[in-house]
Amino acid sequence: MAREAVYQQTDPRVPGDEPPDGPTTPGILASPAPNNDGDGKLRPRRLDEMVGQRDVIERLKIAIDAATRRREPLGHILFDGPPGLGKTTFATVIPAEMGTTVEMANGAGLSAPKDLLPYLTNVSEGSVLFIDEIHRVPKAVEEYLYTAMEDFRIDIVLGDGVNARTLNFELKPFTLIGATTRAGMLSAPLRDRFMIREHLGWYTNDQLKEIVMRNSRKLDIPVDDDAATEIARRSRSTPRLANNRLHWVRDYAQIKANGKVTLDVARNSLDMIGIDVLGLDKQDRNYLDTLLRVFAGGPAGLEAIAHTMNVSSDTLEDEVEPFLLRSELMVRTRRGRMATAKGYEHMKVKPPDAA
Repeated sequence: MAREAVYQQTDPRVPGDEPPDGPTTPGILASPAPNNDGDGKLRPRRLDEMVGQRDVIERLKIAIDAATRRREPLGHILFDGPPGLGKTTFATVIPAEMGTTVEMANGAGLSAPKDLLPYLTNVSEGSVLFIDEIHRVPKAVEEYLYTAMEDFRIDIVLGDGVNARTLNFELKPFTLIGATTRAGMLSAPLRDRFMIREHLGWYTNDQLKEIVMRNSRKLDIPVDDDAATEIARRSRSTPRLANNRLHWVRDYAQIKANGKVTLDVARNSLDMIGIDVLGLDKQDRNYLDTLLRVFAGGPAGLEAIAHTMNVSSDTLEDEVEPFLLRSELMVRTRRGRMATAKGYEHMKVKPPDAA
């Protein structure tokens, strides 16, 4: 029982209880201390508290209710989508809905089968094992998951050579929840073993506004309706960024505006860190400025833009371009990157034809 207390991440039946202080087992994520100022406090605890992703929530409710009535573990679930849209939140809310516990692991930390064994051998019946960034799990570890997910069994090899023996270890039925930002990197055998696959989409400004208003009450900071709208508008359709913006606005308001967040306070604070009305930061605008000013709007190659900005091309391709493409401020063509009419308008630059 003492060992299970170390391995089990949370107990949703007693939310808010603080785990006792003490040593943790290497390789296992023990229950973190409550964070009164971070995502742990702002994260919803039940499905009904979540904002957005209503179609995903409705399907999950049906699956959870059906599994609960049958008294069976929930089918394995795979969440995919861009960072910050709620994959980890779903992984903590689902066990709470089912009245069970959750263990958390990261795909990058499971470098060998021995790293996975403590999680699998300590799961309780009906509990949840959550693996974040599951696409980073090595092939050797992934093969251990095949039998664990299908047959709730793992084969442990003891010894080497002719003296090697195989030990069949029966696991208690559990639910594996995987989260990935790159579903295409998952192998087909692993991907097909997930009974439920859900893609998380972007949030609307109204949904982000509701998240900002809810979390402002949790942080005990008064936020005007217009200020919440402004924060939501500059958050790139991503709840995590909305929470980050809210934390900064709160700090700014406490120092500059006696703790009250008005529309002017929200605008001034976000302008101070370089977040404009579309959610672009300084590097995003620097990219557009280089494309428009140096390359006359394109077409221009990624390497040429990166060398001109003195920034790694990987940084531009992975961090800067996705949001610019989604915002329709630029396009990729076979000849190179090109700015759109919306990009010219946002940067207040006249297109070449109109110059």
